[in-house]
Amino acid sequence: MTSDLGFTCSCCGAQHPAFPLNYSATAPYVWDESFSGRSDCLLSSDQCVIQAQHYFVKGLIEIPVIGSDDVFSWAVWVSLSRESFARAVDRSDTPGREAEEPYFGWLSTDLCLYSPTTINLKTRVHARPVGQRPLIELEPTDHPLAVEQRTGITVDRVHEIAETVLHPHADDT
Repeated sequence: MTSDLGFTCSCCGAQHPAFPLNYSATAPYVWDESFSGRSDCLLSSDQCVIQAQHYFVKGLIEIPVIGSDDVFSWAVWVSLSRESFARAVDRSDTPGREAEEPYFGWLSTDLCLYSPTTINLKTRVHARPVGQRPLIELEPTDHPLAVEQRTGITVDRVHEIAETVLHPHADDT
C-alpha cells in the first residue's frame, strides 16, 4: 500500500513516514477572516456562506493512484446556487441521499500545483451516504487536474505533490 512506504523528501532531506494521500483546504478561496463572527457568514468544516449570497460545500476530488488500491484526494470547496445549497443542507442527514441527481458547482479552491488555475472549473457534486463527504467530479476537460481525475496519478506524482504542499516555497530560495 502506497501510504505505508514513506519517502525521503528531496526538499528538506527528512524521512517522512507516509505519503499523505489527502490534502484539505480550510475555506473557499474567497473567504476572508473579516467574515468570521458576522451573522450573514458561516464557515464550518463542511459548509460556507458568505454575506448570505455565496454558498459552498466541501467535497473530495478523488484520483486513483496507478498500480495500487490507494486513492489520492483533494478536499476542496465548490460553490453552489442558493437552491442547490439549500437542498444539500436539507438532505444532509437523509439516508439514500446518494440517489439524488448531482448538483452543478464551480470549484472554489486554488490548487496552486496546477496551471492554469483550478478556480471556477465546472463540477458536479455527487452526494454520498450520510457521513461521507460529497464526491466532486470535474468536467472532463484537458485541464491537468481533470485529466488526473480521469486517468489517475503515479506514486511519483503523489511524492511530487507531497513535496510541493509540504514545502510550498522551496523554489523561492
